[in-house]
Amino acid sequence: MSIFELTDDERVIAETAAAFAAKRLAPHALEWDHSKHFPTDVLRAAAELGMAAIYCGEDVGGSGLRRIDAVRIFEELAAADPALASFISIHNMCAWMVDTYGNLEQRKTWVPRLASMETIASYCLTEPGAGSDAAALRTKAVRDSDGWVLDGVKQFISGAGVSDVYVVMARTGADGPKGISAFLVEKGTPGLSFGPNEAKMGWNTQPTAQVVLEQVRVPADALLGGPEGEGTGFGIAMNGLNGGRINIAACSLGGARTAHQKAAAYLRDREAFGGALLDEPTIRFALADMATALETSRIMLWRAASALDANAPDKVELCAMAKRYVTDSCFDVADSALQLHGGYGYLNEYGLEKIVRDLRVHRILEGTNEIMRVVIGRAEAARARAAG
Repeated sequence: MSIFELTDDERVIAETAAAFAAKRLAPHALEWDHSKHFPTDVLRAAAELGMAAIYCGEDVGGSGLRRIDAVRIFEELAAADPALASFISIHNMCAWMVDTYGNLEQRKTWVPRLASMETIASYCLTEPGAGSDAAALRTKAVRDSDGWVLDGVKQFISGAGVSDVYVVMARTGADGPKGISAFLVEKGTPGLSFGPNEAKMGWNTQPTAQVVLEQVRVPADALLGGPEGEGTGFGIAMNGLNGGRINIAACSLGGARTAHQKAAAYLRDREAFGGALLDEPTIRFALADMATALETSRIMLWRAASALDANAPDKVELCAMAKRYVTDSCFDVADSALQLHGGYGYLNEYGLEKIVRDLRVHRILEGTNEIMRVVIGRAEAARARAAG
């Protein structure tokens, strides 16, 4: 069956996410944004429906679904609130890392708690001096008699101070990507502290802050994958980001879809110059371009998700393409929807300016869109050389 023809089960998954989002997220999204409220009760309600460990193994409490199911779920969640949907995406990436790269004991210990969101997770890769160049990170982990001691600072961490466990990338060996390992650091560990919640343009419903590690001692079993996991952290991070990129792109699609729907409804009811705005050809052209961008984005997302599910050779390139195109195009759709509302689009109560603010960061995180071009260009260059 084509990826564009949903089975009954696939349709139910998407409809369940849509119904949950309409009931539990949409009515409160503007207030959460205004008050900077992080609704952990709503997160755990989403987890009860299987949305916290979407593509983790069922043997340890995960939902056992596919990446293509995930992008459909995140589109629906983000149609109600892109900011909270994006946090659920990050949590899912952490859960997948533990499920995929953890040893059996780590999987049994952590994944059930992550799947229920009894334990909420944050991902700690970026540093003040290491953003796009992730292999240059400076956070260090040094062996001691009882395990490891971590020192360093992580920047722009979603959920910092609120999450219960942090997947921390730290240098355990020489410079470069092969010297990086992944650790599970629990909140409350002595030496672990957090900066103030950053004042941000968007994503206000989820806290963002520094994670500071000062002589943080963790046991040996905090090393993801056990002793064999030493030096594998960079690969874990990059593989995790493939899924993270398409999930964030799906959040852009959901937010932009709502913006487009709001614009169409507004233009249907708005009159100017003696007639309905919806009857103006230039207005229809704008709506047509927006609808085309949304449909193209969905096709690219489903294609990339299918490649990731199949472990296809071009999965990295396709995920980068989808992330770059969808987050750029969907931001433009949301911005156009705001413009079509005129001055009303600039008002908070209409919900357009929040979508624009929330979607803007999607072009930066999980690898900037400039870095996505680097990834795609590298693959294109390799293909050209191989053909010669």
